[in-house]
Order: sequence, then structure tokens, then C-alpha cells
Amino acid sequence: MSVPPASAGVLATTLAGVALRNPVILAAGCAGTLHEFDEVLDLSRVGAVVTKSITPLPREGNPTWRILPTRTGVGMLNAIGLANPGIDAFEREYLPRAGEGGGGGAMPCPIIGSVAGFSVEDYAAVAASFAQARGLAAIELNLSCPNVKHGTEFGASPPAAAEVVRAVRAVAPGTPLFIKLSPVAPDIATIARAVVEAGGERTGLTIGNTIPALAIDVETRRPLLANVTGGLSGPAIHAAAVRSVWEVFNRFGRDLHGPGKHMPIIGLGGVVGWRDAAEFILAGATAVGMGTALYADPRSPLGVVRGLDRWVRRQGASSLSELVGTLRPE
Repeated sequence: MSVPPASAGVLATTLAGVALRNPVILAAGCAGTLHEFDEVLDLSRVGAVVTKSITPLPREGNPTWRILPTRTGVGMLNAIGLANPGIDAFEREYLPRAGEGGGGGAMPCPIIGSVAGFSVEDYAAVAASFAQARGLAAIELNLSCPNVKHGTEFGASPPAAAEVVRAVRAVAPGTPLFIKLSPVAPDIATIARAVVEAGGERTGLTIGNTIPALAIDVETRRPLLANVTGGLSGPAIHAAAVRSVWEVFNRFGRDLHGPGKHMPIIGLGGVVGWRDAAEFILAGATAVGMGTALYADPRSPLGVVRGLDRWVRRQGASSLSELVGTLRPE
């Protein structure tokens, strides 16, 4: 992949060996399948883009309604159902855009390929294709999607989650790997430790994902989402996600690989402004994902980048990395 190196600015950071200009990442499923967002946002001004979650076979996803704002306006309900073109069509129609000189030209920022599935074999199959693809900087394993029928349960069990990670590591041994977990997973630190140990070096976490939710039309007594249940995202879950990042970082992520070498974490959940992003950084995140905010303002990441830059300088730090995990509980 031909991507200019991260700048020497205070926001430049490294995520499991992947150089980012800044820590702001467009989250999976919220910026199109791959390159669609470049029509509304200069992608050279964000840290990275995560693809839509890709499965072995194409999926149409759930029927409408499958995305709705919450009544209070502080969140979004979705039950997209992992709609995606499947790995074959993705490689044929989208990946050329990621690599050098293909399609409309190379993407101007690192790309993280998101993988989803319904079996260990599904995850391994897509990850194997991603590991061989030119243009992908890392892989994210979506082990916590609550908006398909019966949900995916891998991320709720340390042994099951670790089994998926080991299978993916076998086919993608040198690829930076991020495991996406629910911010409300029971004992998330135990699950996090299991998957990071299974993945070994260059393995990190994305914390978190949407959380299971249900909304009802009280007049018709019917669910508002066609799938009945779905996932809640946005500011409504931000504090829970920050708490999970802090718990994992402090339980075992701090200095995991030696003094000052923290486990890489992407904090994700309800970031709409720079203060939300700064909370994740202080809790222990190396980078920050944005998703729901993009539906309201596709250019909102630019404001977050500007705000973080000023905040780091006000804190008297020479780089963002100096502030990772520096929450002062006392």
C-alpha cells in the first residue's frame, strides 16, 4: 500500500505498527464499503478508514426499517444485518481502489479490513484473503455484532473468541489484528486478555461496538426495527465504552509489551467532538473511532482532529502518545 508516512505533528501515532497521521478512524459500516466517503471528506486528513464488515458470501441484510434515531436524540438504533457484497465481489470491485494505481487511485490513508462471519471458518476464509490483499494495513475481527438474527456470540466467550483469533492468526501471521468487542461484554478484561494472548504480537482491540437494544411503537405494540432487536450506538453509550477501555487498559493493557509499550486500543462509541475523543485517549486508547456522528455530519472528524491538536498542546505534551492512559483516578 502506498500511503504517505504519518506527519511529524503532535497527533501522529502508531497503531500496532501502522503509522497514522492522527488518531481519528472512520468506523466499520459507517463510511461505506470502502472508498465512498472520499466524495464528502478528504480522507488524507483522517488517520484510517475501516471497511464495512465483509463475510464470505454476499448478504442483503435485514429489511427496513433497519436504522432509526432514538426518540431522545442521543443515539441511533440499527439492525443492518451485516449487509455486504461478500469477499469475492469486494476483492473484484473495491480492493483495486485500495492498492497502488488501481481503480480510481490509491486511498490516501491506511485501510483496516473488517471481517465478520458465523463460524470460525468464515472468519479465517475472509482474513486469509485480506492478508494477501495489496492495500490493507490491518484486519479487524467483528466478534460483537448484535444486529443479525440470534446475534454473534464469539465475543461473549473467552474460549470461543480466542479460537477465532488463533484461526485467523494461522492464515494472517504478520498482519496487525484488532478484535472488536462489545463495551458491555461481561468481564471484558478477561475476554480481552484471551484474544490478545491468542493473537500474539501486533494484536490489539477495538472497544467497543453497538450494544443490544429494542425500541417499541407503543400504539401498534410492534417493534420499530424489522429485526425486532438491534444495536444502540452514539452518545448514549459513550460513557460505557470509555469505562471499558479504562478497565482493559488498567487490568493488563498498560506496559503489556514493556515499559511505555501499551497494548493498542481503538476507542469507539459516541465520539461526536474532540472532548469525547480525548476521554478515550486518557482512558488508554491509542486511536479513536467515529461512526454514528458521520450520519449527522460527515465532516465532523475534521473538527475532532483540530480540537485534539489544540488539546495536546494545551496539556504541554509533545505528542498525543504521552497522554495515552494518563487518567488521574486520585
